[in-house]
This record gives sequence, structure tokens and C-alpha cells, in this order.
Amino acid sequence: MFEVKTLDKPDERRDFPRGHLEAVHMSGLDFAVGTFEPGWRWSESVAPIAGTSSCEVHHNGYVVQGRMHIAMTDGAEGEVGPGDVFVVAPGHDAWVVGDEQCVVYDFAGGMAKDYAKKG
Repeated sequence: MFEVKTLDKPDERRDFPRGHLEAVHMSGLDFAVGTFEPGWRWSESVAPIAGTSSCEVHHNGYVVQGRMHIAMTDGAEGEVGPGDVFVVAPGHDAWVVGDEQCVVYDFAGGMAKDYAKKG
């Protein structure tokens, strides 16, 4: 098997307040690119769509541009920025830090399949 898709023509796009997600779906890989504008916060922009009090999607990500602060429901928190590879378990809030959009690649699959869809 050999499969190639381009992000220039994603399989789907989901828009939400202050951001959007583009996804490609392939055999064994659901890949997402999330673009989050300054002022974006999960609990304000996506929670009303998801219908949950925290993000319940597992993320395996890479930050291409910008900065994002992540706060786990257990109290742990931190910040990711350009060049950072990260893993975030379900149960968190997140928001853009500063005045630059944040672009994240997510390889875990859940973001491409379920993120910003009605819960």
C-alpha cells in the first residue's frame, strides 16, 4: 500500500469560533492541522460544540507556529511553542498565548475524527 494526500486539499474542514481544523483521512492515519487565532480558548470556542466541560480528545502534536497554554483538569499545566512535540491526555483546557495564531499538527487521530463535532 502507498497512499499520499496533500494538506492543500483536506478531506474536511471544521470551523469554530477563532479557528478551524483541516483533516485528511488515510489508511491507518487520521491527521489534523488546527489553526487557532489570538483570543481562542477551548472552553469558550469548542466546549459549546463538544458539550463537555474539558477537551476529551487525546493529542499527539507538533507546534508549527505560535504558542498555546494547556491546563489539565488535575492541575498540571504548561506551554508549547514552535518546534515542540507534545502528548496531552483527555481532560484539559487550552488557549492561544500572545497575538500570533497557533498552528498545530496532530497525529493522534482523535482530533481529525472527533474534534469540534457535536458531542
